[in-house]
Amino acid sequence: MTALSGCGKTIQIGDTSQPASSSPASSTPTAATTDGAASTPAATAGNAALQVVDSTAAQAGLHGNGGTVVGVAVQEAPPRWVQLSAVTSDQLPAQHLININQAALYRFDDDSATSSKSACTGACIGKWPPVTVEEGGKVYMAGVDPKEVGAIRRDDGQIQITVGGRPIYRYSGDSKPGDLNGQGVDGKWFAVGPKGEKVTGKG
Repeated sequence: MTALSGCGKTIQIGDTSQPASSSPASSTPTAATTDGAASTPAATAGNAALQVVDSTAAQAGLHGNGGTVVGVAVQEAPPRWVQLSAVTSDQLPAQHLININQAALYRFDDDSATSSKSACTGACIGKWPPVTVEEGGKVYMAGVDPKEVGAIRRDDGQIQITVGGRPIYRYSGDSKPGDLNGQGVDGKWFAVGPKGEKVTGKG
């Protein structure tokens, strides 16, 4: 059962064989990070804490992108924080998620909402980079319910964010804000909605 506080929740991420569990954000001590935000400290190896915050990064006094790369750049290291925002666009009038750089986010039909594994591994992640966050990082939101946000630990040890239980990704073929070049690729990749749903058409 997911326990929430007014500020969001804290997720404990175990190893790849264990699903994430959560507890109220207020129950976990915080420490200052280099960008001035408070974050939950990373726990012992294999059991890190990730905080989901029910506000935007700007409302928390943060600037920049937290380390989320822009466009086709490779995410060399996980961001310190991530923001998920629900938006509509001329291309896709139904609500779908973007990151702090306004890059569209996607879900993969081969993933399951009930598994703690991602089906996108190996060469797949070069084309579809997982949306990751560092150990002890934070996820900020605009138009997304905190209870829909979770995380899994990938086989390489990185923490990947989930929405509605489904891992989320960027597309390497999107080079500028508003691009949706990954929509419908291979009949399995689609924009992800604020509850983890597949977004295929009009609102």
